[in-house]
Formats: sequence, C-alpha cells, structure tokens
Amino acid sequence: MSPRTVFLSKLAGLYYLLAALAMISRKQATVEAVNGIVRNPPVMFFAAVVALIAGLAIVIGHNVWKGGAVPVIVTLIGWITLIKGLLFLLLTPEAAAGVFAALHYEQLFYLYAGICLVLGAYLSYGGFRSAPS
Repeated sequence: MSPRTVFLSKLAGLYYLLAALAMISRKQATVEAVNGIVRNPPVMFFAAVVALIAGLAIVIGHNVWKGGAVPVIVTLIGWITLIKGLLFLLLTPEAAAGVFAALHYEQLFYLYAGICLVLGAYLSYGGFRSAPS
C-alpha cells in the first residue's frame, strides 16, 4: 500500500473506532448532540463545509480504485464524505432534517455505531499491519 493509503487508513480507522466507542458509551448524549446539530442551520452549515473539505482532500489525494479492500474503502469514504458535505450544503435546513429523520438515527443507533466500530477496526488493522511501499 502507498504511504498515503496507510496514513489515511490509520487516521480514518482510529477516528471511526474511537467515535464508535464514544457513541456506544454515551448513547443519549450522542443522539441529543446529533439532533441538535441537524436542527441548528449555522452549525449544520459548518459541519457540511468541514465534510466537503475533508471529502475533497481525500478524493483529490487518494482516488484509488484498485490494490485491495483498504485503498478502495478509503476512497469510498472520501467520496461519501464529499457527497454528504455537498448534499447538506445544497439542501434547505428543512430538507436536511428530513433526510436525517429518514435515517431513523435513534432507532438504528446501535447499527450505525456497530458499522463505525467494524469499519474502524478493519481500517486500523489494515493500516497498522501494512508497511508503506
């Protein structure tokens, strides 16, 4: 794997792993925080801009579609983050709240946290076990 893939895999993996653990240990606080963000247009705008920048950085710096699962997953994370940031910049606050409501975040909380946990563990393992080429 390239040094950039290894770095981004470690970064994203540890982020998802730690975020999932924090989510699981503080479910109600996490649900309240996410609901608060979605219902606050200036904060939602800022979060969308940050997501757009992060997504662009990954897509521009790491648009790799071959070489194994880890590089492709890192690239997918970049594209998903870019699309999410752009979507929430373009949607009205009401439409963004509707998209969020359609995700049933509170009802499916442990599913989302579990996905983050597994993704984080996989990317961390892939990044830390690989030597950059």
